[in-house]
Amino acid sequence: MLTRQGDALMLEGPVTFDSVPALVGAAEEHFRGGVSTIDFSRVTDIDSSAVALALEWLRQGARANLKVRFVNLPQSMHNLGKLYGVSEILASALA
Repeated sequence: MLTRQGDALMLEGPVTFDSVPALVGAAEEHFRGGVSTIDFSRVTDIDSSAVALALEWLRQGARANLKVRFVNLPQSMHNLGKLYGVSEILASALA
């Protein structure tokens, strides 16, 4: 689930193959409205699709002329980023 809290989006619950399809477009409208921070502190579980989602959100933000920032990225997501060779891309989006 993705909810707006002030100037940030709060990502909550599992971010897995089952939940990612619904999340892909959920942030885009907020990006167009100027929201650029996504908080992962309430994420309970991730798999490799979470990395793909983060990369897609970076692309969506770029289309909206925003630099998307991620806060409280789980260590497991950092590890997956290293595994897939995208850790530098994820690191560039850390707030």
